[in-house]
Amino acid sequence: MDLQKAVCHSRQMIKVGSLSFSLASQLFGRRTRDAAHCLYSWCRHCDDYLDKVDLRADLSQSERKALKAKHLEELREHTKSAYRGDPQTDPVFVAFQHVAIHYKIPEQYPLDLLDGMAMDASNFMYATQQDLELYCYRVAGVVGLMMVHIMGSNNEKALKHAVCMGNAMQMTNIARDVNEDFQMGRVYLPKEWLESEGLKPEQMLDRTKLPFTAEVVKRLLTLARANYEVGYSGLRFLPFRAALAVAAAGEVYSTIGKIILKRGPEAWDRRAIVPLWRKLLAVGKGMFRVIRIIPSRILRPWERTAIGITWRPL
Repeated sequence: MDLQKAVCHSRQMIKVGSLSFSLASQLFGRRTRDAAHCLYSWCRHCDDYLDKVDLRADLSQSERKALKAKHLEELREHTKSAYRGDPQTDPVFVAFQHVAIHYKIPEQYPLDLLDGMAMDASNFMYATQQDLELYCYRVAGVVGLMMVHIMGSNNEKALKHAVCMGNAMQMTNIARDVNEDFQMGRVYLPKEWLESEGLKPEQMLDRTKLPFTAEVVKRLLTLARANYEVGYSGLRFLPFRAALAVAAAGEVYSTIGKIILKRGPEAWDRRAIVPLWRKLLAVGKGMFRVIRIIPSRILRPWERTAIGITWRPL
């Protein structure tokens, strides 16, 4: 398939799949934005391919689990094929292959992301904060790492900050989707945190227990906030327009957390959605974060540096 058609396909996928990311990505330059859309479309495709299994009402739980494992292996092999330079026909993989090779994204990162999806597919139980942070790294932190390769950086230290920003966004997603995830049999809040509030996982959405669940989620969002701040402190390592986009996305996502905290135990009565006016306000706040560090950019002009390491979590 023609690369340009594959890129157009990716643009359409992000318009349908994520309005918040689509809004923030407008701050990228055209080439970076297209590459980011190509990466997003691959992530979305992998997620959707696994979610289709849950729509199969004819499968037992064990059959569903086995089919997800099969689909995951197919995705791994397809991804490895793209890295080998094999010709691709699926528009998602045509676009992904171009971005992965052109920007020298380590193959380990997309494979780590698939390992994160495998944690979902196997109904992994999150006993500790470390379990939660590993999951967040795999499904979101590595996306930040791949984006650093796409955006460019003047210092390999940017990788650490990108991981923290990705982790923070995923923690916010978890806080927002507590009810939806519970209905799917998934509990991401660490068991040790729930037990500290006298909760068992199966009790967390009982009406009488919601104040305690809200306290656990508050703890999660406090951890997310700490990660956001580390993420923001790495903006100086990114090119100017990329820094604007990352800061804007971080502010939009963190606004979701603020809405959840304000609602307290009623946070999951309806989905937390950021209205357009608040999104625009958040984008403005993110832009101001970058404007504040312009003097340091003038003193030390930004220059892209090749990334020679592959990040690994501690």
